[in-house]
Amino acid sequence: MPLEPKTSREPVFNLPAVIVASLAVLVVIHALRVFVVSEELDFEILINWSVIPARWAVAYGGVPADEILNALASGRSDEPTLPLELARYVLAQDAGRPLSGLSYTLLHGSWTHVAMNGLWLAAFGTPVARRCGSLRFLLLAAAAALAGAIVYTIVHPLQVIPMIGASAAVSGMMAAAAWFMFSPPSWMLEGRISEPHERPRETMAGLFANRQVLLFLGVWLGINYLSSIIAEPLGVTDASIAWEAHVGGFLAGLLLFPLVDPLPPKPRRASA
Repeated sequence: MPLEPKTSREPVFNLPAVIVASLAVLVVIHALRVFVVSEELDFEILINWSVIPARWAVAYGGVPADEILNALASGRSDEPTLPLELARYVLAQDAGRPLSGLSYTLLHGSWTHVAMNGLWLAAFGTPVARRCGSLRFLLLAAAAALAGAIVYTIVHPLQVIPMIGASAAVSGMMAAAAWFMFSPPSWMLEGRISEPHERPRETMAGLFANRQVLLFLGVWLGINYLSSIIAEPLGVTDASIAWEAHVGGFLAGLLLFPLVDPLPPKPRRASA
C-alpha cells in the first residue's frame, strides 16, 4: 500500500522567538519575586528598579528634595505616613537610577497584571517583531518604555509610589502595528495574499484618514480610561493604572516606528 504523504504540523504557539523570550522573562521574574525572594529583597528590587518620579525629579529635574518632603508632609498630622517615609528613604539614596526607565517594565503587581500585558504583547508585538526583526523590536520597545516613564514623571513629579509594568512598551507596539495592520492586503510575488506584517506602511495623512485606525485609537483610549478606573478594584494591580505612561509609550511607537521600519511606505497617488 502506498504511504500517505507526511504533512507538516503548524506550531501551537506561532510566535517570534523574541516575543516568546520576552514573555518568559516577565513570567520568570514575577515567579521569582512571588515564590523565591524574601519580602525584604523584593522591596529593595521594587525600590531600586522601578520608576519613582520624585527620584527622577530630584536627580534630573532640579526639584529640591525638601520640596517633595514638605509637599507630602503638608496638611498631615505629626504621625509619619507611608508616602512620606518612603520619600525619605528613596531620596536619601541620592541616585537617579536611569536604568529604571527600562527595568520597570520587567516588574508587575500581580499575575493578572503579567497575563494582561503578556496577552497584548503577543497580539501586537508579534506583527512588529516579524516585520522589523528582534533588534529593532527591542529598540522600539525600549524607546516606548522610556517615553512612558518620562511622561509619567513630568505629570507626577512629586510621586513617590513606584511605577511598574510593561504597559508603556506594549502601547508602543500597538501604535507601531497601527501603521500597517489596517492597510488593505495585496498579492505577493509568490502568488499569495500578503500577511499583515508584510503590507506597506501608511503615510501619516493616510493613517489618520483610515477609519479602522481611528476606531482602533478610540477603542485604545476607551480601554485605557476604563482600566484606570476598574483595574485596581478588580485586582489587576494593587495600584492605580499609570495611563500617562501608556500615552507616552503610544506616542513614541507612533512617531518612531517609521524610523525603524525596514519596508517602504505606501506610494502616494499621483494627481493629475
